[in-house]
Amino acid sequence: MEKKEIVLAGLYPSDRKIFTPVQVQKLFFLLDKNISAFIDGPVFDFQPYNYGPFDKSVYCTLEELHTDGFVEIIPFNSRSNYRLTNEGQIEAKKIFSKLDQVSRAYITNVSNFVLSLSFSELVSAIYKAYPEMRVNSVFQEN
Repeated sequence: MEKKEIVLAGLYPSDRKIFTPVQVQKLFFLLDKNISAFIDGPVFDFQPYNYGPFDKSVYCTLEELHTDGFVEIIPFNSRSNYRLTNEGQIEAKKIFSKLDQVSRAYITNVSNFVLSLSFSELVSAIYKAYPEMRVNSVFQEN
């Protein structure tokens, strides 16, 4: 799968909910890390950064999908949030439905997981599961 397809499939289960930057980074890190064999990956190059795994190409891919009309970029304070457009949801469904059951279930669970946690909870959960991703962290856990 290409990056655009993975991003669309990853955002699909949310039913157009809004993702923050940390949520999209962690969503695609977990997909790349845990089901890469099912999605012809890994396709990203996540490195330890200020708040755990980060790959700038996640944002580049979201920008490309915005240009294609599939992702809405929602400015919020000094950052951008992301969600599928109606057209993006339709396109994402086509890609998502072609995946095997295991991949669809995992993507759905991870999407729900990242959306259910606060910033601190999500970063802490990633650090607990992947301690190597805290190397360059500026995040202070409570």
